[in-house]
Amino acid sequence: MKLNDIRDNDGARKSRIRVGRGIGSGKGKTAGRGQKGQKARSGVAVNGFEGGQMPLHMRLPKRGFNNIFAKDYAEVNLGMVQKFIDSGKLDKGATIDHDALKAAGLARGGKDGVRLLGKGTLTAKVAFKVAGASKGAIEAVEQAGGSVEVIAKGAPEHEKKAARAEANKAARAKAKAGE
Repeated sequence: MKLNDIRDNDGARKSRIRVGRGIGSGKGKTAGRGQKGQKARSGVAVNGFEGGQMPLHMRLPKRGFNNIFAKDYAEVNLGMVQKFIDSGKLDKGATIDHDALKAAGLARGGKDGVRLLGKGTLTAKVAFKVAGASKGAIEAVEQAGGSVEVIAKGAPEHEKKAARAEANKAARAKAKAGE
């Protein structure tokens, strides 16, 4: 094979149909749009439009909500950790944290850290440093001779807000005393 022999497979690139170019083309006159009406005109997008009837997506009830303050944890099971230790992708001598799990390809996402779950069995003695762990996972790790250090979470939003309000109040009182 030479560079000048390389080309796309047949049918990989489809040429566009030139519409409205006379009867002989087979796509003349109405250009495949049928006869008159809204859809025959240009600039029409009628996704979900049901001719004035209430559309299906509006007839169905709304349910639940999306919590914008929910924490995003990468969930990792003990059984998978053991599997990765056995295959040599994780070092059981070192402390296993979010970075180590990410490098091994075990923790995907989780911008708020890793949460350890107790599914599966752990036989290796390992030390974990994670953002969260289930009660069962902590028991299983300690039973295998390891340890789990749960990183202290930041204060809840309402406590931060109260602290800011208190600081602002103190600053105002200080400014008032200095007048």
